[in-house]
Amino acid sequence: MLDVIKNYKFWFILSGIILLAGIVSLIAFGLNAGIDFTGGTLSQVRFEKELPQAPAVKSELNSAGFEVTLQSAADKSMIIRTPPQEAEQHDKLLSVLNEKFGSVTEEQFTSIGPVIGKELRQNAAWQLLLVSLGIVLYIAYVFRRVSKPVSSWKFGISAIIALLHDLLIVVGVFSILGYFLNVQVDSLFITALLTVLGFSVHDTIVVFDRIRENLRTMSGYDLGQIINDSVNQTLIRSINTSLTVLFVLLALLLFGGETIKYFVLALLIGIVAGTYSSIFIASPLLYVWHRWDLRRRA
Repeated sequence: MLDVIKNYKFWFILSGIILLAGIVSLIAFGLNAGIDFTGGTLSQVRFEKELPQAPAVKSELNSAGFEVTLQSAADKSMIIRTPPQEAEQHDKLLSVLNEKFGSVTEEQFTSIGPVIGKELRQNAAWQLLLVSLGIVLYIAYVFRRVSKPVSSWKFGISAIIALLHDLLIVVGVFSILGYFLNVQVDSLFITALLTVLGFSVHDTIVVFDRIRENLRTMSGYDLGQIINDSVNQTLIRSINTSLTVLFVLLALLLFGGETIKYFVLALLIGIVAGTYSSIFIASPLLYVWHRWDLRRRA
């Protein structure tokens, strides 16, 4: 039997180390925001001949006065991101590519202004805030009949702390990837975060619901034992559910193509973190909070 409560300090320290690395990276480097949030252009071009090396393309475009970020795509294609451009500048960029690397065909072009990018950033923040608030209210309502020894709103707050833990891990990892590998975050990244929120809280509610049932059927038992039993009763289900999702995500990460690569990676990291937090963070938080209340009352 897994003794989650006995070793809760270890789980908290482990999470603290991972979170600290991510927070330090966020403070030092921030997130490498894509054009969705900063404004700019995205162009996907297909080379008629062989796909040139990205450093060679970047060198030629930089020499022509363009600031670009490149990403290889499938089938001789390359994604080129630039700051906001006028039509003349974009035509010049295509002409440089045609001149230096043979005939190219533009398969996709997207332009987003700085004002729209700012609105998208604000909307993304509001989405995350409202979803988190809705989760607290929902859990508090669902567990409203639980009053002893843990009140219903503590279930909601513990779930939100676990969710913040999951989000900070994903954001921290992408901050590090953005600095060292130039990985950008865009609107798909926000979609991934919202998906992680839903998956993580679903897993947490399953564990909390079993704790609620056992609080009624095991009245008089130590809270730590009740939480331990509840976690172990739902452990196999949580792991099996997560593994089925992870297998699909791994397949998409390996064979899904460049355009969804980092979206899938964000989901993969978030679901692993969510499964971990629902077992080793959210449930022990209830126990630690209960003990702190007892000491305070004493």
